[in-house]
Amino acid sequence: MSEDSSAATAGGSPAIPYGKPLPEPTPVTQPFWDAAREGRLLLQRSKKTGKAIFYPRSVSPFGPDDELEWFEASGRGAIYTYTVGRRPVAPQWANDPPLIIAIVELEEGPHMTTNIVDCDPDAVKVGMPVTAVFDAVTPEVTLVKFRPVSG
Repeated sequence: MSEDSSAATAGGSPAIPYGKPLPEPTPVTQPFWDAAREGRLLLQRSKKTGKAIFYPRSVSPFGPDDELEWFEASGRGAIYTYTVGRRPVAPQWANDPPLIIAIVELEEGPHMTTNIVDCDPDAVKVGMPVTAVFDAVTPEVTLVKFRPVSG
C-alpha cells in the first residue's frame, strides 16, 4: 500500500468525541483492526484453497481440515453495488453530507461493505475503481473506507 493511501480521510480528534457506533474488536478480528490502525488492509485466506475471505473468522468456510492465515491485501477494488443515504437515520449523522454505502469487490476476490469517500454521490458508478483509505476516528479505531482511483 502506498504511503498516500494510509492517510486518514477525516480522522477524529480527541477534543471532539466521535459519537457514532464503533466496531468492537474480538480476539478473532483484532489483527484486522490493528492493521487498519497502521494503514494496512489485512484479509484472511484459506491455506487449502488459497481463496481470500472477508469478514474475519476463526473457522474456514472451506472445511474443517482447513486453516486460515492473514495476509496484506492490495487495498484495490471496484464498486460492486452502492446506495446513497441522503437522509440521516439517526441524530449522529444529522450534519453529515450524503453517505455513499457500498459493497466493494476487492482485487483479491472478497466483497467488503464500506463507505466511499472523496466522491460526489452523483458521480459514483458500479465498476468504479477504488482504493482503501484509513479513517482514524478515535485513537483506538481506524475504519477502512474507499475512495475513487484518480485518473
